[in-house]
Amino acid sequence: MSSTFSQIYIQTVFAVKGRQSLISEVWEDELYKYITGIVRNKEQKMLAINGMPDHIHFLIGMRPSCCLSDLIREIKKSSNKYVNDNFMKSNFQWQDGYGAFSYSHSALDNVVGYIMNQKEHHKRQTFKEEYVEFLRKFQIDYKDEYLFEWIE
Repeated sequence: MSSTFSQIYIQTVFAVKGRQSLISEVWEDELYKYITGIVRNKEQKMLAINGMPDHIHFLIGMRPSCCLSDLIREIKKSSNKYVNDNFMKSNFQWQDGYGAFSYSHSALDNVVGYIMNQKEHHKRQTFKEEYVEFLRKFQIDYKDEYLFEWIE
């Protein structure tokens, strides 16, 4: 009997539409739990989730049968509705697009630490600086006009 063995770890980053600081500390943990539930219901494993009022990061362990773009689309769609129904009353929306960055098993502790330390990290670096640094570090070609909308 043959089996499939894999080790796929992806950090995903995406922002609130218009980069508005709408994620409140009052309910951010509820949002993270909700997103974690979506990931689990899709049979993937949430390893870390955290963020700032204008964006989130999460690290998942993925099965090879998962289509990342479908998962992200479901997370954004469902969490938009969840936030609007429970906290914002129809003002919340995620921005188009996302960043996805793969890691080896040996890097997981560092990535989890980085994600869980977002609030401290962003005292020293803006989201734009962080995101462009990811793109450069992972050698991803990009054009500035296709990046998220930035609030300067």
